[in-house]
Amino acid sequence: MNTETAQVCDLTQKHCVPCEGGVDPIGRERAESLLAGLPGWTLDADGKMIRRRFEFKGFLSTMSFVNAMAWLVNRENHHPDFSTGYNYCDVGFTTHAIDGLSENDFICAAKVSALLD
Repeated sequence: MNTETAQVCDLTQKHCVPCEGGVDPIGRERAESLLAGLPGWTLDADGKMIRRRFEFKGFLSTMSFVNAMAWLVNRENHHPDFSTGYNYCDVGFTTHAIDGLSENDFICAAKVSALLD
């Protein structure tokens, strides 16, 4: 198992912890390191959000993904910003309480990606 695969497996095994502020957000270098194990996810220019576009063959597949994602992230109590249309879903994670990224964002990104693996 390579380092990237191990990192993603590790993230999918973790659970989000409540974040009500009072901690520093993850810096760009650490965020880029975590993203190396999350294919398709990108870091915004300001380093405060990670995003990925998921594409599907049609509306039902898209809505099935959205519903599965909603169930999964609600269990983690860490919710993305997203927009969806007929055959796509754009997903973004950030931790609003700290105005930046926390490990929770990467945990949820890994779990959302795993829905399609």
